Amino acid sequence: MPHSSDSSDSSSFSQSPPPSKQDSSDDMRKVQRREKNRIAAQKSRLRQTQKADTLHLESEDLERENAALRREIKQLTEEMKHFTSMLSSHEPLCSILTSPPPPPEVLYATHSFHQPHISSPRFQH
Repeated sequence: MPHSSDSSDSSSFSQSPPPSKQDSSDDMRKVQRREKNRIAAQKSRLRQTQKADTLHLESEDLERENAALRREIKQLTEEMKHFTSMLSSHEPLCSILTSPPPPPEVLYATHSFHQPHISSPRFQH
């Protein structure tokens, strides 16, 4: 089949067809979808930034708390060394530590561990 060089055929390829209502509504949907996507991406980036800021502040708070706890440990360790030293210097002079302990019956003979039952009107039937 011979190929004709008809001018009407070539003009149909060079000109685009006039936009139909369908094409313009599709274009409108694309524009709206892109705008929604742009806004969603912007919100997502903002949330990420806020989350990073929150984590940074929390990290700084934990660092401060950690430093305070380390100072407290150091202070308590020094205090323990001081009391251990005081106890070591006191042990040779302490009469309680150098005498034998009293028998258990002497320690507990004067104490009564049994308490009478206290009835409360609230618990009576």
